[in-house]
Amino acid sequence: MKKITLVSLSIISFLSFSCDAQVKSNDIALKDEVKNYTLETVASDIAIPWGMTWLPDGSMLVTEKSGVLYHVKNGIKTEIKNVPKVYSRGQGGLLDIVLHPNYAKNGWIYMTFASDEGEGTGGHTKLIRAKLLDGSLTQIESLYKATPNTTKGQHFGSRIVFDNDGYLYFSIGERGEHFVNPQDIKRDGGKIYRLNDDGTIPKDNPFVGQTGAKEAIYTYGNRNPQGMAKNPVTGAIWAHEHGPQGGDEINIIKKGANYGWPVVTYGIDYDGTTISKKNEKPGIEKPIYYWLPSIAPSGMTFVTGDKYPDWKGHLLVGSLKFQYLELLKLKGNEVIGRQKIATDIGRVRNVVQGPDGYIYMGVEGKGILKIIPN
Repeated sequence: MKKITLVSLSIISFLSFSCDAQVKSNDIALKDEVKNYTLETVASDIAIPWGMTWLPDGSMLVTEKSGVLYHVKNGIKTEIKNVPKVYSRGQGGLLDIVLHPNYAKNGWIYMTFASDEGEGTGGHTKLIRAKLLDGSLTQIESLYKATPNTTKGQHFGSRIVFDNDGYLYFSIGERGEHFVNPQDIKRDGGKIYRLNDDGTIPKDNPFVGQTGAKEAIYTYGNRNPQGMAKNPVTGAIWAHEHGPQGGDEINIIKKGANYGWPVVTYGIDYDGTTISKKNEKPGIEKPIYYWLPSIAPSGMTFVTGDKYPDWKGHLLVGSLKFQYLELLKLKGNEVIGRQKIATDIGRVRNVVQGPDGYIYMGVEGKGILKIIPN
């Protein structure tokens, strides 16, 4: 037993050293926060608040990973009924939620979650839309279900965003099969997909007509994107994704582009071994920014409006690993500054700018917190 314990400690020490030893040369310095705000709890006691969106009356819908959909109004949480069965395992569960851009007219709500529906044992990411009536989901329609199911517990994605033309984008991680799924357009996983709002496939999707291709795919070579947002200035869709040990990335989504995983990466495997000796290659999109070591990014939003003058026009990203919100200052598509916000707040699962212009964070074990400038 003593030998096993010593070996185990040696491995742990090696892994800790490997992680700490990851240094990005000429990186942008991460500045300490300037605390010019207070935090207000909007909804408490939510274990893993993943997605959040606002109804026209100002109340919120919040997904909890275990499978509960909350309606939050005036600080009171009510469980929405008739939520589809969720496959809750590892990183899988009830994930993102958004309203249709014309929700006031059509009432459609879009959600992603891990589902055991279909081929194979286990689960995979599914996209649905539904309507809300009298505290219950109705008219539920299945729009996309990734296959095959697997019992692996990692990398389900998932975020949803609409672009200015009304197309819906959603992300699915590579489900722990990094040498199988991300580079193969005939397989789900490790992709960002684009659909029409009714779930049909746009005729100009990049792989339409290719034999055996999953025609909903818009980009590939993605690892596990858990943040997506529309740039309010350019209209482009931005996404970030988890690297392995090091190499989390921010990318601008381009039609048919390959983002490289696992052919190129800035990170290493969790046991310290090399995944790829290359961090760039012709034909593969370079990230606009990458983190080394990893921050474990989750959630992302652009700041607009005048409530936060120093943040306006810049990007907020949550960190699961370091338990803060990171402000990435932008000059066009270039990251030129970094600053901590809400230091030691907890594992930030999501960050969204609400329709009222305030920033809201989903923090694991706490719930939804609103950032109020002083």
